[in-house]
Amino acid sequence: MRKLLTGNEAIARGAYEAGVHFASAYPGTPSTEILENVGLYDEIIAEWAPNEKVALETVIGASIAGGRALAAMKHVGVNVAADPLFTFAYTGVNGGAVLISADEPGMHSSQNEQDNRNYAKFAKIPMLEPSSSQEAKDMVKIAFELSERFDTIVMIRLTTRVCHSKSMVTLEDRLTVQPKKYEKNFNKYVAVPAIGRQLRHKVEDRLNKLKIFTDETNLNMVVDNNQSKGVIVSGMAYQFAQEALGDTVNYLKLGFTHPLPKEKIDDFCQQHETVYVIEENDPYIESFAKELGHKVIGRDVFPYTGELTPDVIRRAILSQNIESLTVNEDKVVNRPPTFCSGCPHRGFFYELGKKRKKIIVAGDIGCYSLAVGQPYDMMDWLICMGAAYSTGHGAQTITDLKKDDDRRLVSVMGDSTFFHTGINSLLNTVYNGGKTINIILDNRITGMTGQQDNPGSGYKLQGDSAQIGDIKAICKALGIKHVKKINPNDLDEVKATINWALELDEMSVIITNWPCVLKKRYKEEDFETYKDMWQTQDTVLQDTCTGCKACLRSGCPSLVFDKEKGKMSIDKTTCVGCDVCLQICPFDAIVKVGETA
Repeated sequence: MRKLLTGNEAIARGAYEAGVHFASAYPGTPSTEILENVGLYDEIIAEWAPNEKVALETVIGASIAGGRALAAMKHVGVNVAADPLFTFAYTGVNGGAVLISADEPGMHSSQNEQDNRNYAKFAKIPMLEPSSSQEAKDMVKIAFELSERFDTIVMIRLTTRVCHSKSMVTLEDRLTVQPKKYEKNFNKYVAVPAIGRQLRHKVEDRLNKLKIFTDETNLNMVVDNNQSKGVIVSGMAYQFAQEALGDTVNYLKLGFTHPLPKEKIDDFCQQHETVYVIEENDPYIESFAKELGHKVIGRDVFPYTGELTPDVIRRAILSQNIESLTVNEDKVVNRPPTFCSGCPHRGFFYELGKKRKKIIVAGDIGCYSLAVGQPYDMMDWLICMGAAYSTGHGAQTITDLKKDDDRRLVSVMGDSTFFHTGINSLLNTVYNGGKTINIILDNRITGMTGQQDNPGSGYKLQGDSAQIGDIKAICKALGIKHVKKINPNDLDEVKATINWALELDEMSVIITNWPCVLKKRYKEEDFETYKDMWQTQDTVLQDTCTGCKACLRSGCPSLVFDKEKGKMSIDKTTCVGCDVCLQICPFDAIVKVGETA
């Protein structure tokens, strides 16, 4: 049977066919859909973890216990998981273990562009790079075989276009793999220094065996088109190169890229007059070839950043530009990214913006980072997940040293990010006696990556009901004395609470609690807790509206200004009745549908 699958769906299918027992991840583009699709297979226990480090640690435990286990994360997530990864590279596995790293050349949704092939080299573990959905599925199965054969975790590195592009995949049956017997093994799994020094030699011995394997495996192969020019390529860049250059060159297609195949690269370079290395992100293969003494062409002609799409390759090698349609830019409407209609973050940022001269705002990763743009302009910086509270504390410490600066640090973070690493970040402020104002924008879901569940949502990945993590109770348990939970759609309550926090000379936490309008699953009690949630709509009384546009400061995309009439209106297809614009209007021109002023 054949089926059209994305690379992420194919990875999930590969896990199913490989007989995987357990999988864990933290959502992050472009890797998110891997676990969502793994979760569709009842044969696999699939879980969201609060962060990537925890995800990998649970996979390590599952592997040691004898199960086949898979962890998935985006490239920056591997930074969070690096600590257990490097030690697990020493101990090795019992049941097979695979780490999926989804890199993002071009940074479509990420804060940086890092090449995680370097992690495989750094951790001294084998790495595979699929270039299509079929290879993605097949390589998962191969990776588990290699993991158990060489006693190591194996990394599969994807890039955005492999993750999200669709191609045909041949489906196969699931392997019957029983979890292996667990036996206590102090000298393998207890990584105290005395054991670690012994395991260090084991890592090098394994690497020497892998160097032989990489030159033998047909995962690294030559595509011979009887040409004098050659291209060395891996991953999605192989598909890009084929589309741009076709059969005008020969290819050394690398699917097993750590360790790199020395003999195959030597032979390929010696047999071709000119050799290009086409790879996205870092010159990983190019540097290796040059260390072997070959004059390959890579960064000499290719850009050092972004995706190496066919047009980029043609321009670099053939000096050709692809013909494209001309667009009348005067007719293109500039549409900056914005919060959704009814987003519960909107009212909070509207009120916080009124204090702009009194505060500095430390941001974090999540859909609330959209407050960096107009009309809010609310972020002074944004570094990485979980950093808002700790960077805010550091900045407040220095600001307090300045006699001419009495501004307060407001650190902003979402509920999923709070569970990710925000708890640690907040505890640091408690421990060191900070006085920052710390916001938890609890919309009860992981919003930006597509409404995945988290420890505060009340549901597990595969739909089972779960204990809800009580954020307010956690904050109290950390030792924070001043904690308030508020409805962010009630602007009077938001305003009063911000003023309360600003008047305190101690740290505080404000939890804005209202569900994301896109949340997939609700409990019955949710509709009792959040009165009239998404059950009403607002409308503009045309006779009362003066066209002052004050309501547009809410930033809601459901608000429409008619230039000819000089009046506002509300899009009935998107309004969910959050009432934020209703409270902003100075002329009471916005009311609930069915009501009058």
